[in-house]
Amino acid sequence: MKIKKVISACLVLTCLVTGLSGCRKTDQESDTAERSVIKLGSDSYPPYNYLNEDGVPTGIDVELATEAFGRMGYDVEIVNIDWEKKQELVENGDIDCIMSCFSMEGRLDDYKWAGPYMVSNQVVAVNENSDIYTLSDLEGKTLAVQSTTKPEGIFLKRTDSRIPKLGNLISLEHRDLIYTFLGKGYADAVGAHEESVIQYMKDYDVKLRILDEPLMTVGIGVAFSKNETRDLPEKLEQILDEMREDGTSAKIIGKYLDDPEKYLEVDQLEEE
Repeated sequence: MKIKKVISACLVLTCLVTGLSGCRKTDQESDTAERSVIKLGSDSYPPYNYLNEDGVPTGIDVELATEAFGRMGYDVEIVNIDWEKKQELVENGDIDCIMSCFSMEGRLDDYKWAGPYMVSNQVVAVNENSDIYTLSDLEGKTLAVQSTTKPEGIFLKRTDSRIPKLGNLISLEHRDLIYTFLGKGYADAVGAHEESVIQYMKDYDVKLRILDEPLMTVGIGVAFSKNETRDLPEKLEQILDEMREDGTSAKIIGKYLDDPEKYLEVDQLEEE
């Protein structure tokens, strides 16, 4: 009888342990299942977003987004989008937000924003042997830009008195094509984010000359639909501010760009 009681007790204990273990596993699975995914829309724009040697999305924005949304309890899925359709995609809910070195300047009323989280110069770059040294030297020349980007708008609208009348403005869908046009002689210059030009020179061992005078200094932000009902923009902006203050952002940016702190001087934008 004593042996039977011991065996019975062991069976009960085993059942209890199994039950508790099962509950723990179920809770973990439930936590994982409840962790929502943020679909982040971006196009290939090194060093902010591009595929590494293993075909995995990487870059400044990819790492910043993964860390920031991770702190908010979300996983991030990078969705490669047609940049010209970015606003349509976010308004339709195909993606949750846009984050790809995206300038806030002139677009504040088009989206709900988190940012700025970085500062960037829009610049003009030319071949090393070019006779273009100032913005005024672009008079009558051909400039290549990526379509729907800030440089395109600057040269189309010409609201800045420094901007001359071009001979031709070529707007291309893909970022890399503007450098191809420059290299082939189809364009005299290109307009883009300074970091993009620097990254292109590194990637392809090409020497270009960036004009000393920037087109514009802009703040970079994360864009959400104007109809966004969640408090994601507000929470994300708070987390990005925390990451800038605790050194996380500088550490990430420093993997891709020299002097990362200069890209985090967003307070100067507000003063200007």
